[in-house]
Amino acid sequence: MKFSVIVPVYSRPQEMEEFLASLAKQTDKDFEVIVMEEPSHNQCDGVCDRYRMAGLDVKHYAVHAGRSERRNEGIRKAGGDYLLLFDSDCIIPPQYMETVRNALTDSYVDCFGGPDSADSSFSDVQLAVNYSMTSMMTTGGIRGGMKRVDKFLPRSFNMGFSREVFDRIGGYRDMIGEDTDLSLRIKEAGFSVRLIKEAYVYHKRRLTLRKFYRQVNTFGKARVLLTKLHPGSLKLTHLFPACFAIGNVLLVLMSIIMCQWLWLLPIVLYVAAIFVESYVRNRRWRVAFLSVATSYIQMFGYGIGFMDEMITHRATDMAAERLYRQ
Repeated sequence: MKFSVIVPVYSRPQEMEEFLASLAKQTDKDFEVIVMEEPSHNQCDGVCDRYRMAGLDVKHYAVHAGRSERRNEGIRKAGGDYLLLFDSDCIIPPQYMETVRNALTDSYVDCFGGPDSADSSFSDVQLAVNYSMTSMMTTGGIRGGMKRVDKFLPRSFNMGFSREVFDRIGGYRDMIGEDTDLSLRIKEAGFSVRLIKEAYVYHKRRLTLRKFYRQVNTFGKARVLLTKLHPGSLKLTHLFPACFAIGNVLLVLMSIIMCQWLWLLPIVLYVAAIFVESYVRNRRWRVAFLSVATSYIQMFGYGIGFMDEMITHRATDMAAERLYRQ
């Protein structure tokens, strides 16, 4: 089985340096790398050329298109029969290809996803964001490796699927939440989907707290669109961030109106639980403090985005127009 790695990138040569360096260290070398770059003044072609000369099978293409279409075009150019999708801010552990090949050989699956993890070299903010994206205290641990297949949906920072899946499904659509939409369409088409927990990547998100809020706010808006496109895909867990945001605001208001701090006790207990869990995981006091902030940013950002879209339908209407044109 020949693997083809597809990665979209825009103006991030240092990020591509780290990504390709991790692929060059793989214990299983039977793969090619397709880099699909949106042209810019700070391109990655020089980095790709250097790793190609060093022996890595990497091809670089400059394509004026959105991220979804660049991924699709990269798949069309790929020569492998199993396609691996990553984000450019990922670092791939040396045993990744070998782990995936062994897992697919032992028990083949049409589509798989893996969790994201954090390396000790990450900054405090990156570790805090990783905590909030993988903890049971926030997202339910799905990105961190939850084994419930009925709830797990592969995401494009770390997923793979066969050429047959792409040929039948048609790849990514130009919309917010495009990777979740693809995973749902793969399941609805009857293909087998599985989490390979051992196939983790280090997701080195280049985010400030403000950018993180914008990202999760978009996730919340995307959930409304995904519910319209895939009836029945909305779960109770998707409503939790909105309920969390409303509940926190009500508790604060009640504490002010009633002049009783006991109304804040649930918030204090939740904050303490996040702080302790993050410290146990990362062993850094500053990361534990930041994890409280990133967890609240994630919950409020997603919840507000979800509620805003439920009321206004702005992003949904724009996406529906784009999908109609496609």
